[in-house]
Amino acid sequence: MDKQDIRDLRKWHRDAAIRSKKAGFDIVYVYATHDLSIAQQFLEKRKNDRNDEYGGSLENRARLLRELIEDTKEAVGDTCAVAVRIAADELLGDAGLTHDGEARDVIEMLAELPDLWDVNISTWPNDSQTSRFAKEGFQEQYTSFVKRLTTKPVVGVGRFTSPDTMVSQIRRGILDFIGAARPSIADPFLPKKIEEGRIDDIRECIGCNMCVSSDYTSTNLRCTQNPTMGEEWRRGWHPESIPPKKSDGSVLVVGAGPAGLEAALAAARRGFEVHLAEATSELGGRVTRESKLPGLSEWARVRDWRVSQLERLENVSIYRESALEPEHVLEFGARHVAIATGSTWRSDGIGRDSGFAVPGFDGANVYSPDDLMSGRVPSGGPVIIWDDDHYYMGGVLAERCRAAGLDVTLVTPAATLSAWTVNTLEAVPIAKKIARLGIDVITYASVIGFDGSKVRLVSALTGAESELPCSALVTVTARLPVDALYLGLDQMSDRWGNAGIASITRIGDCWAPSTIQQAVYTGHKWARGLDEESEGLIPRELPMIESGRVKVAL
Repeated sequence: MDKQDIRDLRKWHRDAAIRSKKAGFDIVYVYATHDLSIAQQFLEKRKNDRNDEYGGSLENRARLLRELIEDTKEAVGDTCAVAVRIAADELLGDAGLTHDGEARDVIEMLAELPDLWDVNISTWPNDSQTSRFAKEGFQEQYTSFVKRLTTKPVVGVGRFTSPDTMVSQIRRGILDFIGAARPSIADPFLPKKIEEGRIDDIRECIGCNMCVSSDYTSTNLRCTQNPTMGEEWRRGWHPESIPPKKSDGSVLVVGAGPAGLEAALAAARRGFEVHLAEATSELGGRVTRESKLPGLSEWARVRDWRVSQLERLENVSIYRESALEPEHVLEFGARHVAIATGSTWRSDGIGRDSGFAVPGFDGANVYSPDDLMSGRVPSGGPVIIWDDDHYYMGGVLAERCRAAGLDVTLVTPAATLSAWTVNTLEAVPIAKKIARLGIDVITYASVIGFDGSKVRLVSALTGAESELPCSALVTVTARLPVDALYLGLDQMSDRWGNAGIASITRIGDCWAPSTIQQAVYTGHKWARGLDEESEGLIPRELPMIESGRVKVAL
């Protein structure tokens, strides 16, 4: 950037601040974090190699940030607060800004200039770590110094979910305000529930970063805990209220996994008499099983919050150890039935990479994720994890086997380990952890055979075949819906009417195996749609006719 570029930047920033003021905003930000902003890049000595008054010394490197703050305050400071968000640490040691080095010095240098300091760590994957890799409030060690340097209020983040943790940081003088982006996606009424003392009603974030994945995949914002997220305007869904039922009759939900629990809760809140039948003694389905894997314990909140809400409702009955056959459902006579019986992992090798069963995958020492989650873990190694799923499962099962003292190699046809987790900011942390555990990773490779003592691999790059010793093979490929109950009932559709049944619907993984977020969403959507007209196109995307002209709502 030459001097004119800098002047242009300052003018653009000032003009944007003025537009924000005219639009009615109360706070205007100057951004210097996440390694995305020019202001932060000017601060970084590894990037700023200028030899003029904007480079060299820290005071010079902070000059642009100071000017942007001063410009913004002059433009809007009479009615708008001017906040600065800054990286208190880049977790790069001496190569970057640190909380006990230059980041501290910059904040001390500009301590009284903004109206609010918003402090975090850079980059975004560091700032928005998942529960698999960071506990709530994990940023305190990097940001606790700021309040000692300024009289201005300080806000910080850290995936806060517990009011006790939030209050603790306020009372101990760490922060003045709690920043809660992901927790507020999970529960937009988090502050109100704290204010009213309804702590048990808080729908706590599980730290899975499905919300973040929306940015990387250019899809609608989604949340595992809050199925209304992204649908408030599009479908008119409110996160705390739901339209009352329009008919009498009861609801039967078969299966108490994430889809079934959400379906039962949403239907009950509409006023239906709800019966929830679970074949096992434990509620939660896949959530209960997966939350016992390394790093996934907070995922149990998907189950725990819904069960606690259901158990308070007088119009809900829960039946454990109640496996149902088609005749049982017909005899029950519920008006609406949701089949949420989940899915199982394939063990034949069929998945994204191969549409055919892999030779040798029918042997006794082949394990599926369901086997490991039920406690059937290989007794000896070496173990090969064949990961054709590309999300979290392959990595956590590799950790599980390594924790059992087994030698583990993970093989994947993808270019990287747990490739889809780049969308949840976890790809690098997963790779680092796997490396630290001594787990080998082979990429661009497919398992094409297993004879009980070794696997045959083929390279996707060269086509060359190779062999690896293998005493146990864990295959993480595709899942199949457990839909026998639904298919049996579908064959009896001519008897539904006499049984008083208006609808029988598959939801969650029983309909289409996917993420926990999608299972929760389909359960909620089913309950909202009971006795409603089919929406067809999403209502708020329908064209509007006015004066003979077609207007499209964007």
